[in-house]
Amino acid sequence: MSTTRNQVNGPLHVDAASLGKVVVLYGGTSAEREVSIKSGSMVHAALLRSGADATLFDTGTQPLAELAAGGFARAFIALHGRGGEDGTIQGFLELIGLPYTGSGVMASAVAMDKIFTKRIWQTHGLPTPKYAVLKRGDNLIRVPDSLGLPLFVKPPHEGSTIGVSKVRGYSEMTEAFELAARYDDIVLAEEFIDGAELTCAVIERAGRAVALPAIRIVAPEGNYDYNNKYLTNDTRYLCPAGLPDAVEQRVRELAVASFEALGCAGWGRADFMLPGSDGAWGEPTLLEINTSPGMTDHSLVPMAARAAGIGYEQLVLELVAGAALKGGLGKRRDG
Repeated sequence: MSTTRNQVNGPLHVDAASLGKVVVLYGGTSAEREVSIKSGSMVHAALLRSGADATLFDTGTQPLAELAAGGFARAFIALHGRGGEDGTIQGFLELIGLPYTGSGVMASAVAMDKIFTKRIWQTHGLPTPKYAVLKRGDNLIRVPDSLGLPLFVKPPHEGSTIGVSKVRGYSEMTEAFELAARYDDIVLAEEFIDGAELTCAVIERAGRAVALPAIRIVAPEGNYDYNNKYLTNDTRYLCPAGLPDAVEQRVRELAVASFEALGCAGWGRADFMLPGSDGAWGEPTLLEINTSPGMTDHSLVPMAARAAGIGYEQLVLELVAGAALKGGLGKRRDG
């Protein structure tokens, strides 16, 4: 990939009045409901400040029939987790013909499944940590023999680090499995990569995916859990990430490649581990991709956008302006 492919050159002009009646979908019923409420409320406020005609709609408490009858021109999906990020609401919006932000039905469903995502990335030759798929009755004690210690155990269909455990010893496997199994019928065990945690957002402009600057995440004791993501101010976010130019470029290339391999659209955010340490970095390794990233005051896509010269309101306008019907394969059918 060329350097220009991964370059964002400031904001694009968007006329808020031309967007029509915008509905911001938020809330929902997933384990990430509270985060979604924060994201959606901030997106809605930004649209109003920009002069757009915007309405909030909680898919967890309001009948979807009201959405179909609302006369909306486009939808901003600020839902996170199941029911909002997994292709479900995308399918409904396709059926009622309401253009929406983000990926289509298939790409949303695939990206929500961390195991399926890894399998697709592997077929494209993209780097991702070794893993094992676990179910009840498996011999859990043997998992560290193949993946090493420490390792991570997580539910493959949740986000925001919900149900995730870092396993440091054989005796911790059962408890970690049981926690993840509260959320999923199958469980993902993943190799631990020692290094820096990174994230890199991707947005589509004129039908072309481009990467925003990478962000380096420095959490207390390396524990980037729900508390350190959303509830405290103890985690540090470095943007620029302070990486050598070649490493930064490689992260951006892989972010775009991971986005395109899954057929994503609109926007997304790829999470990485970068093995090694300053001065001796290895190959960036993909963990997962988020097709409906957070838009709260702690969120990372707005932070990366600011580093690229795109303010919060402008980012929201660009994403809403790109709303489209995609069909089952995630490709735009209009605009």
